[in-house]
Amino acid sequence: MSIDSLLLPFQRFGIHLGLERINNLLTKLENPCQNIPIIHVGGSNGKGSVCAYLSSILIEAGYKVGLYTSPHLINWTERICLNNQPISELHLKEILINIQNLIFNDQDAPTQFEVITAAALAYFEQEKVDIIVMEVGLGGRLDATNICKSPLVTVITSISLEHCQNLGPTLTDIAREKSGIFKFNCPVVIGEVPNEAKAIFISRIKALECPSVWVQPAIFTKNNSAIYDNIEYSLALQGEVQLSNSAISIEVIKILKQRGWNIPISCIQDGIKKTLWRGRLEWLTWEGMNLLVDGAHNPDAAKMLRHHTDSLNKPITWIIGIINTKEHDKIFKELLKNNDTIYLVPISDHNNIKPKNLLRSIISCSVELEEIRVEKTLNSALKKITNRQSNKNLVVLCGSLYLVGYLLRTIESSKPKL
Repeated sequence: MSIDSLLLPFQRFGIHLGLERINNLLTKLENPCQNIPIIHVGGSNGKGSVCAYLSSILIEAGYKVGLYTSPHLINWTERICLNNQPISELHLKEILINIQNLIFNDQDAPTQFEVITAAALAYFEQEKVDIIVMEVGLGGRLDATNICKSPLVTVITSISLEHCQNLGPTLTDIAREKSGIFKFNCPVVIGEVPNEAKAIFISRIKALECPSVWVQPAIFTKNNSAIYDNIEYSLALQGEVQLSNSAISIEVIKILKQRGWNIPISCIQDGIKKTLWRGRLEWLTWEGMNLLVDGAHNPDAAKMLRHHTDSLNKPITWIIGIINTKEHDKIFKELLKNNDTIYLVPISDHNNIKPKNLLRSIISCSVELEEIRVEKTLNSALKKITNRQSNKNLVVLCGSLYLVGYLLRTIESSKPKL
């Protein structure tokens, strides 16, 4: 039985925020990880990168690190890592079968995300990790990861409009939900956020008596490295946004050091330099064609992607797929400029926005595009672009991490089997 088939029965519950089901499930599992330190990382963009930096730094310092992130790109096992190595499929299946047996005939069954979150905690308990770096799934206050009563540090990387159907229509609403991960007297590290969100965070921090650090981005040095708090380091991850993400990670590590964790500066530098985080400004090759891929599934992420692509100074061919919960009109306004070419593609196994609605949003952007094409599959778009690549356009795939994952699976499946 595959991992997909084990998790499929829980998919019918969809997004169903709340903590009662996850707490009931964890009680049945005898509350795994209740005594293991947790770094809880929330925000709109940059959560995964910050988690990756923290995991890499702590591993360099000799700690045994559990890393829980979402979504996965190719395989469910990517979400649950021990020292940056995914859990084995066999081990994850064993844990999932145990969970299924525990919740058999439960009237209020947990959601798919709650089940995989519980599986992660069970695994980290079995492996006796020293620390867990945990990424919030959606929002914060009612997210299944918000089960630690006293995290070592909580983090907010950024705030932008996202998941408005679940979190509320304004930045204030979203900030209020995300600040739900703050706990009494637990340190909070916050990146650059809009003033509306900042007011909510300040109020929450004051009410909970949280020590807080407000982080400004690192700066580039003349030799193409970055510097923050007199620590100079090389960035493995691309994009100017990593100046903020890396600085946030350093501030979290500083709090750990103040609490007695042994993390030399050299481990911070080496950890950041070695950090890997797939699907975010990553270069891939498909049948000899180089392309840049990035999830960029909300307006702020799209804005950062456009800023990065502009710095490469090439005409752009976009391959874009967007699921129906995303603000496609605002994403297009941030991404598109005159003379761009666009290929609109569906995302397999997900509810896509209809091409006619995407086209309507593109037209409303009032940009003069070179060409717009609607393709039935990602593969057909890639083949057509490959055949026309004599113009040396920069090819960028974005709009959804699920689309990035589909491309990665396609590339992996085409490799010769050893």
